[in-house]
Amino acid sequence: MKIFSLKGNKCFTIVLLLLVVLLDALHRTDFQPFKFQPKISSTIIYLKATTELPKVRSICNFSPLSPEDALEERLLLESVAWPETSELPSPLSLEQTSDPDHSTFYILPVRGRGEWHVGDQLEVSIVISDFKGQPKKFGGDLLLARLHNLTLGAGVAGQVVDHLNGSYSAVFPLLWEGAAQVEVTLVHPSEAITVLNRLTREQPDRVFFSSLFRSGSHSQTTFCNICLRQTKQPICDFTDPRNGDPWFCYKPNNMSCDARITHSFGGYKQNLKAKEDTLFQGGVNLKVCIAASGLAGVTVLPKKEGQPEVKSSIVNFQASGYYYQGLWRALDGTKVHQFTDASAITQCLKGKVVHLYGDSTIRQWFKFLNEALPDLKEFNLLGSSRRKGPFMALDYENQIMVTFRCHGPPIRFSNVSVGELRYIANELDDLFGGPNTVVVFGIWSHLSTFPLEVYIRRLQRIRSAVVRLLDRAPEMVIIIRTANPKALRLYETITNSDWFSVRRDKVLRAIFKGLNVHLIDAWEMVLAHHLPNNLHPQPPIIKNMMDVLFSYTCPQKGG
Repeated sequence: MKIFSLKGNKCFTIVLLLLVVLLDALHRTDFQPFKFQPKISSTIIYLKATTELPKVRSICNFSPLSPEDALEERLLLESVAWPETSELPSPLSLEQTSDPDHSTFYILPVRGRGEWHVGDQLEVSIVISDFKGQPKKFGGDLLLARLHNLTLGAGVAGQVVDHLNGSYSAVFPLLWEGAAQVEVTLVHPSEAITVLNRLTREQPDRVFFSSLFRSGSHSQTTFCNICLRQTKQPICDFTDPRNGDPWFCYKPNNMSCDARITHSFGGYKQNLKAKEDTLFQGGVNLKVCIAASGLAGVTVLPKKEGQPEVKSSIVNFQASGYYYQGLWRALDGTKVHQFTDASAITQCLKGKVVHLYGDSTIRQWFKFLNEALPDLKEFNLLGSSRRKGPFMALDYENQIMVTFRCHGPPIRFSNVSVGELRYIANELDDLFGGPNTVVVFGIWSHLSTFPLEVYIRRLQRIRSAVVRLLDRAPEMVIIIRTANPKALRLYETITNSDWFSVRRDKVLRAIFKGLNVHLIDAWEMVLAHHLPNNLHPQPPIIKNMMDVLFSYTCPQKGG
């Protein structure tokens, strides 16, 4: 392990050199950058979002990128740039901030005819006002929208468009006959996002970690992080030698860096200024529904043959899927089949190896398989806790093997042996298999508080490993779980807000676009369901996710 001290800041010089290299590469006729495609599915878009160059952050040690990766990073940052919000007044008062109780939405009348049919698009106008009832003059609020019918077990996510003047549109595809109720939720006022943005810029280390070092009878615990602040204490560099993922710990006194034996989640620092916590109040301005002005729903008639479909004037939005009678129906051409019992799942997985990598939202799927398949026996050879793994389960008779391993730092688990800290990219590079090997991974929640560059670079490394894996085994099934919205209190907001997740979700979709991989759209599957948002979705949603996974693993002919 390398030891170094943070003496002086070379970031500015590195950035200048990188820009010179990038400009030179762009002018070479043989330069072919990664073909970034910005047109990706998203439930939130902006008409005129302003952007700025990534800021140099002395706390985070960003290594130089290749010209191709640097260009892609720049384009990705621009694609998820949030509308600029004004600085908060001091002292802070709620009066001029977004108030869901004074805000409203209304359904726009249908164009060309007075009724809606299956296949049309429904458009809703949303007006955000402050606590004094005055309409806001700028955008930047985080809104989510869905259309649903509880009786039919139907639901679909809508796409929200920010007009950057205090008004928004929500667009929904009409996919079932009967009643369709609109629900619009203010997740965060724009002023709260100003705070979250500042925290990420100034306090990327607000979630902190620790490691235990031991040498003989001596032991010491020190703080660790991707972004580690400069002190007089030397630093151990645990950057992964294979893929370059950074990780650092303060060096313990009179001990070698090689004496590190565990990794643990340490906690978090709130770091809010006076009265900023008032911007994150449940039931007031944190994930609160906005009431309709007039009717909140429509009646959808059967599809009318020969009559042009009604389209929104804002955007032609195609959801990834929707619920009907409680079952997920994909809209991307995937035939989602129902695996209703253990025998159907066993038949699908017979002779297969399923490798699961990620956080606790992926561990949910390991747990589902263990509970759904009575002949699948779990082995916990290392005595691991129920949270961190690694785990393995076997069905000898049907030759099924399922494994789970958590992703590498910054994983928020406690007392993980450093020998069991594995990065997804490295795990993929060590895999061999074929059409009977299924690889599933998800990585989003534990990287939420860090600058987006950290997440982009982690995914770029994983993508490179996926490309190498598909070169070795082109018939291997690779499935990626996206982020999902969750219940929010102050702690969850500071460390894992939906605002962090929605931007990372868009980045993930863009980075893996065009590869032979499958996405399980956890974002829309949670948002569209009538059950409350939860970091760990409830069993009916998990069952639908697993049916999608099995449908990718065992595609069947016919509908």
